[in-house]
Amino acid sequence: MAPVDIAHPYFGVFVMFVITFGAFIATTALARLVSRRLARLDTEKLKTTFYECGPEVTKQPNSISAQFYLMALLFILFDVEIIFMFPWAVNFITLGWFGFVEMILFILLLAIGFIYAWKKGALTWHSIK
Repeated sequence: MAPVDIAHPYFGVFVMFVITFGAFIATTALARLVSRRLARLDTEKLKTTFYECGPEVTKQPNSISAQFYLMALLFILFDVEIIFMFPWAVNFITLGWFGFVEMILFILLLAIGFIYAWKKGALTWHSIK
């Protein structure tokens, strides 16, 4: 095994990396240990008790409709596609006809995706009654 060269210019960076990694592991382990010791496990009874003169608490399912996820996914999808159009608009003259045809194809694919989502009913909000 070769001896460690302490005079190497990156030796200090390596030592800081090792210390930081050790501190991260120690902090994570300590936080996990403390949180498990201090956490209250009987919070379910507290959640179902009366609060002053309020109505009786009823359990509600903690489920989120898939429409929220679908709407967020479509928003991010179309938002990112619009962001891709910005550099094209800035360098429109530089790209020439190739860039123009490429962007027309991109917009066409975007329109096809939008029409597909529209036809599938992904853009309509279904109310729960």
